Amino acid sequence: MVGSAQAETKEQEAMAGSITQLTASTFDEVVGSASEPVLVDFWAEWCGPCRMIGPALDEIAGAMDGKVKIVKLNVDENPQTASKYGVMSIPTLMIFKNGELASRQVGAAPKQKLEQWITASV
Repeated sequence: MVGSAQAETKEQEAMAGSITQLTASTFDEVVGSASEPVLVDFWAEWCGPCRMIGPALDEIAGAMDGKVKIVKLNVDENPQTASKYGVMSIPTLMIFKNGELASRQVGAAPKQKLEQWITASV
């Protein structure tokens, strides 16, 4: 039992580690230089719906590793980047391909809907 609990914890750490936190200064570099599509989650600590979709995005990041890179940008800490991309409410999810905006979704959605949207967009 203990071994499986440790393995599960390591798996959770690995999945959580696959989502990178962006800042205004790293946004263009990460989004523009990625070889795969990049999903940016515009969020804030106080946002309940943002926290609701967090675990789903963690799972999707693990399952779609290599197909899409999932990153987060805190809009309270980086308001200029959120404004640049017209983020009016959160959570807002955007998929960038080759540094260009390819798709946008506003609001929380169940994991299955998020997976469908991501798969259709990448």
